[in-house]
Amino acid sequence: QVQLVESGGGLVQPGGSLRLSCTGSGVTLDQGSITWFRQAPGKEREGVAGLLGQISVSEYYANSVKGRFTLSRDKDKNTVYLQMTSLKAEDTAVYFCAASPVFLVNWDRATLYDYWGQGTQVTVSS
Repeated sequence: QVQLVESGGGLVQPGGSLRLSCTGSGVTLDQGSITWFRQAPGKEREGVAGLLGQISVSEYYANSVKGRFTLSRDKDKNTVYLQMTSLKAEDTAVYFCAASPVFLVNWDRATLYDYWGQGTQVTVSS
């Protein structure tokens, strides 16, 4: 049974930082496509950051988070992290990780992913 579990969300002030974790079971997170999405109330799910490939790894970021968010991976823990810095109120959303066993050129298209976590809430507010 495949399971993705996110953690690390919470309430943070503008300008602060959080690190989200996505841990997989029943699926290996060091290959294919692993992407963080977010969804704010009343908005569509948005691709935030994607980690694609195994031997040659590519990172992709939405323009809205470039320079502020960084992906990393711990293969031993089968976990992908999203380090978020300089957080803004508009970053407030439920963050989901998603996985696919293949390299997805359209990494930010939610319908292409096979597995999803339950989401973790990130709230940026003073």
